[in-house]
Amino acid sequence: MLSAMRLDKFVCKSTELTRKEAVQYIHAGEVCINGEVVTIEATQVHENNTVLLNGGRLIPRDFRYIMMNKPAGTVCSNIDEVYPSLFNFLDIEKASELHIAGRLDADTTGLVLITDDGRWSFNITLPTNGCCKAYRVQLSRAISKESSQDLIAQFKKGLKLQGEQGLTRPAKLDIITPKEVLLTITEGKFHQVKRMFSAVGNRVVGLHREQIGEVFLDLEVGQWRYLSKNEVESFNNN
Repeated sequence: MLSAMRLDKFVCKSTELTRKEAVQYIHAGEVCINGEVVTIEATQVHENNTVLLNGGRLIPRDFRYIMMNKPAGTVCSNIDEVYPSLFNFLDIEKASELHIAGRLDADTTGLVLITDDGRWSFNITLPTNGCCKAYRVQLSRAISKESSQDLIAQFKKGLKLQGEQGLTRPAKLDIITPKEVLLTITEGKFHQVKRMFSAVGNRVVGLHREQIGEVFLDLEVGQWRYLSKNEVESFNNN
């Protein structure tokens, strides 16, 4: 367990109770932290605390860290919306406790990280941590040889996106073919990759994320696996 967690989440993670049931037990005064009854579900539980439910000590389950290759036409949500949720591909107990660290658009494919560890995912998505995300991008207009170096320089300097005050953080653009590039960014603004290419007069027609931090996608579409210990810890070193 990391440094802190809400009490109601801690109870759920240590039992088979739903969030609603956990809150009912807390409000009824049946949960103690370090010998004192606590009735506020938002109370933070720290790793050195002793938490009892009806006199029995609660030990939380280990956090889960998952990689998935997101299919096109799915949404990064725990529930189906206009498009089906990518969680339909995840055959795992208590999937409702999980969330996605850095969402992708419905039409975007590729690497998605899924966890129930909020601090870990925050560490990934916080722009100031500089966690890189690499996207393979298909473009509608070919990049000419004459303009390629200038375009690379523009992305490195930062681009002004419509509706934004400042420039994007420096990005690395590698041109693979005139209509295919690899773009590496360290932030995650709304529709950022698409907006960046729109800002330079081009349009994204295909988008696939293949890397986050030091973790590379190695799965077929729709497949998932647990991250290795080294992969999990690599994000704590950012």
